[in-house]
Amino acid sequence: MRVSHSISGLFALAMTASAATPVLAATETPPETPDTTQKHSGQPIRLPKAHRSVEPATSARPSRHPPPASATAEAKQEPTAGDHKGAACPEGMLLIDGDYCTEVEHKCAESWYDKSNKKTVCERFEPWSKCKGDRVHKRFCIDRYEYPNRSGERPEVMNRFNQAEVKCAALGKRLCTETEWTTACEGPKYKPFPYGYVRDTNTCHGDVMWDSPDMHKVAARDPVELARLWKGVRSGSQPECVSDYGVYDMPGNADEVVASETYASDFRGKFDSVHTGGPWYKGVRNQCRPKIYTHDEGFYYYFLSFRCCAEADRKDTDPRTPKQRKANLKFEKVEQIAGFTRHDVQKALKTKTERGNCGCKPKDTRCNTICGTLLGSEARDFPKSRGRAAESKSRESRSAEAKPTSSAGASTEPVNDPTPAPTSAPTAGAEQPR
Repeated sequence: MRVSHSISGLFALAMTASAATPVLAATETPPETPDTTQKHSGQPIRLPKAHRSVEPATSARPSRHPPPASATAEAKQEPTAGDHKGAACPEGMLLIDGDYCTEVEHKCAESWYDKSNKKTVCERFEPWSKCKGDRVHKRFCIDRYEYPNRSGERPEVMNRFNQAEVKCAALGKRLCTETEWTTACEGPKYKPFPYGYVRDTNTCHGDVMWDSPDMHKVAARDPVELARLWKGVRSGSQPECVSDYGVYDMPGNADEVVASETYASDFRGKFDSVHTGGPWYKGVRNQCRPKIYTHDEGFYYYFLSFRCCAEADRKDTDPRTPKQRKANLKFEKVEQIAGFTRHDVQKALKTKTERGNCGCKPKDTRCNTICGTLLGSEARDFPKSRGRAAESKSRESRSAEAKPTSSAGASTEPVNDPTPAPTSAPTAGAEQPR
């Protein structure tokens, strides 16, 4: 079965937030449009001087992949680290210099059906990729890890889209776009997984069983509930979950939000917020290319993280998204929507560095959101030897054929809405994510 990935998506769960009362919505979809970055008229951000010096839980099943190289020959040809003068990217970021393909074809050789999510998951692809669309050259810098981009720390979750934007802007960066993220994940060979063609949740953390979040508590950012729900692992603790460009932890573990470049007239072009990579749960879209377009900018969730990008070669980085630049939106408006400014974030980061914490009171949601300390102290990283879904039992239909996606732009996967339609108040519960 051939799968054309001009659009595809294997998971959707949405909590649309309106002011202090987030609600749920869900659907499913997938991506792809060529880069539509446009010149801006707003004030660019210059990288702070500190950033101008340029520069991984597993299951009991043994890994089927040897440790990949940290970067391909293509990536190694360019300087990426801040250990010498003239490096292309700020410290902690990697240079991506390659082509994005607007439509990639893969052939699924082995699949299984997840009854709980009503999803056919491709377990093994034939070891080839075919670019059927246009190749769009890209040259940009991307964080090695998810925000705060430090090995040994947890990916920061529970930020709304605009809040993630402001946090990147505070560092002289911006949110990655959907095609940048895909390019960094697939590598120059357009692989479905950053590590190859065979799905492996030992390599990139996944297949955790659903644990029924209390949505009232999630909406209220209850630290105890958020700690209970945390099933992620720390950045850098998955040494094999790395793309050919050297970028870590892209599919699986925490889902990531990126900036839309899709201007379609249907639901895919409605929001600036796009989700990619998939979370740590069983039977979801833990691949490079599938995207979710149904969450608005007010969405935040306990498994949703982000990472930052920047212009290469020490060029000024505009913190706004492509759609915000097209609309000539001032970044001050983004800060207003976020509820805090770049300066607020910079001040919090300075205090956290000096004191080890931001001094937030337990119920001060704004302070804890800025500081990234919403998870309660009871949070525990996912253990390596227990809690993972028993894969041999969960793959009830290994012989089932994965359903293809249409190259015309509409997924033929059945859309399963796991949550009630949006309302003006949080829902009492949430079904298992699709």
